[in-house]
Amino acid sequence: MSDGHWVDRLDEAVSALAPRLPAVPSLGLVLGSGLGHFAHSLGERHVIPYQEVPHLPLPRVSGHDAALSWGRVGRWPVLCLQGRVHAYEGYDAAEVAFGVRLLARLGVSTVIVTNAAGGIDPALAPGSFLLITDHLNLTGLNPLCGPNLDALGPRFPDMSRAYDPALAQAARRAAARLGRPLAEGVYAGLLGPSYETPAEIAMLRALGAHAVGMSTVLEVIALRHAGVRVGAMSCITNHAAGVGEAPLSHAEVEATAQRTQADFVQLVSAWVEESAGGEVRA
Repeated sequence: MSDGHWVDRLDEAVSALAPRLPAVPSLGLVLGSGLGHFAHSLGERHVIPYQEVPHLPLPRVSGHDAALSWGRVGRWPVLCLQGRVHAYEGYDAAEVAFGVRLLARLGVSTVIVTNAAGGIDPALAPGSFLLITDHLNLTGLNPLCGPNLDALGPRFPDMSRAYDPALAQAARRAAARLGRPLAEGVYAGLLGPSYETPAEIAMLRALGAHAVGMSTVLEVIALRHAGVRVGAMSCITNHAAGVGEAPLSHAEVEATAQRTQADFVQLVSAWVEESAGGEVRA
């Protein structure tokens, strides 16, 4: 699809969505597998189903709601993508990035991305949280391939600070305020939908990855292309293959996310507050 068609589609989605929002906040969130409960904690919540937003792809995987939720964390307004799509569902990279590009096109300047991930580091027990400080894009895909979307960003965006240091510091402050442990490390994004083999996990560990999943990296590339500041956090829902003994299943991912949802809501809410509604303090 040409540059103009993608931008036209984004602008059609913005035209349909913007009048239905009480205001466009500076901070947005992407809620991963089983983590959509955060949206239910928002004050003054307004919900818009994805089906009512032109061109916004629909999730086909259990654990991903399909709704945009506007609301407040304390006094700070936020806009949540409650559920995401993945390339393994049959969507191309640009479609995977459409939701976060919509946030950017609306005027959101800071996005917190969340996901459910497998722990490669044995110290990352299921139910723990990982602040993502960098990533490995091993999907073989990139939403910037093809004609550059000049209206959205430059041909060759810098990814040396893909995850904003000030946002990361805000997450550390939030965890410290709550007295909650928060690990830090590198997230490896793979295509899926099959889980990794023990040999693949050993390779990822040798490459420096601490957690692995099937999302996030394409969204972060698109957000940085658009000049949006990014923070990201994984809920570790299982040990990766070869780290633990149990077979891997999506049911386990959802169950762990459900079990930790109260802790997740508390930590992410504190992160939003420490980020001062997107105007992050250094």
